Amino acid sequence: MKFRKTGAFLVAAVFLLNLVAPQASFASAKRRIAIMPFDSGSYASAIANVDLGQAIASMLTTKIVNDGTYSVIDRQMLDSIMKEQNLSVSDRADPATACKIGKILSVDAIVVGSITQFGQENKSSSASLPTGYIPSIPYVGGLGGMFGSVRSSKSKTRVSIDAKVIDINTTEILAAMQGSGEAKRSGGGIAGFSSDTYGDSAIADEATIQAVDSLSGQIIAAAIKIPDNQSLIAKSVEGKVADVTGNTVTVNVGKRVGVKIGSKLNVERSIKKITDPDSGKVIKEVFNTVATIAIKEADDTSATGDIVSGTGVKVGDTVKPVADTSVTGVVLGKEGTIGGTK
Repeated sequence: MKFRKTGAFLVAAVFLLNLVAPQASFASAKRRIAIMPFDSGSYASAIANVDLGQAIASMLTTKIVNDGTYSVIDRQMLDSIMKEQNLSVSDRADPATACKIGKILSVDAIVVGSITQFGQENKSSSASLPTGYIPSIPYVGGLGGMFGSVRSSKSKTRVSIDAKVIDINTTEILAAMQGSGEAKRSGGGIAGFSSDTYGDSAIADEATIQAVDSLSGQIIAAAIKIPDNQSLIAKSVEGKVADVTGNTVTVNVGKRVGVKIGSKLNVERSIKKITDPDSGKVIKEVFNTVATIAIKEADDTSATGDIVSGTGVKVGDTVKPVADTSVTGVVLGKEGTIGGTK
């Protein structure tokens, strides 16, 4: 059965939730995720004029942002990337596609899912009232003549949503979960006088909110399973010098791979290649650091910085992140502790 009024209720719910949602925090300790619009499947037309998969993803995003465990990508940014990539509705739950989007958005993991159940059961019954003369009501001519029958009805809506948290680097499913909700209503009345308080839309909303609540809790609990992929990417990033103008250097890597304002990159030049004597393939390349640059501007695919040490930077030189040397001079003793003490 189509829920004709539920669309307006869901849209209103999403709007109100987003009004009170705080801006996502981007603290380094938080894992950065994106939530793809859910695949509605055969339930795409369950609600007129509403993308049910989008509505559920928006409600889920608001719940998770309000919790504060994750840094969550803005819905508009995600929608923009999906349009740029010309993704269809059927691509929403595809892990490979999701990981591609995740890398573009520089997230640690991406959430994909589908609506597996969205249905309603209705049962109704009626019985005629007895007719006959009732002395205390002389002009009615019998209850049946005035009221006719007694009616009763029962409605039940079930909603189930499946979701997966996927590692954007390995496409591994880090966690799989299901959220379910069920709402019931009953009512009745005599002839045209009904005691029904809630309609189909109200119980559909209630069941959907229950399912989203259940799912959001499970996704939040899965945070410990998500690796810090963006830090790993930033440490292993390798790019090339694209331009040198005086003391200013532009490189061909940027925010998408973790390069940001304040990052320091070593400029390295190959000085020796070691080859396998049997195959002739290069098995190792030796580099020499010629300079270090500090990034002052960065966009998605490039960054610009000033040379802070060294000279002789050339277009085509390799750039790599400066190794973290914030902890130096620490030696582990025999007991596996600093200085060997317990």
